[in-house]
Amino acid sequence: MSFITDLADELARDTLKVMDATGQDRLFMDVAEVLAAASTTMEEEYLTCIRVRLAERRGRAFLTKLAKEARSRAVDGTKAPE
Repeated sequence: MSFITDLADELARDTLKVMDATGQDRLFMDVAEVLAAASTTMEEEYLTCIRVRLAERRGRAFLTKLAKEARSRAVDGTKAPE
């Protein structure tokens, strides 16, 4: 990763922690606005990192749900819907 990517990703991780703690699901947009005033390059890299991390969360949640359903079916002895 480049220096800018490293900084942006660290800020993205910290932002997500605060979002989780406060429930402010659009906080990342406020941070991006602050960044845009200082550096559009940093803003773009930050938003990319946020989007990738949010997408990973959604993908992981989807897989977790599928795994939980599969375990439940295994306990019940039912098959997965086709």
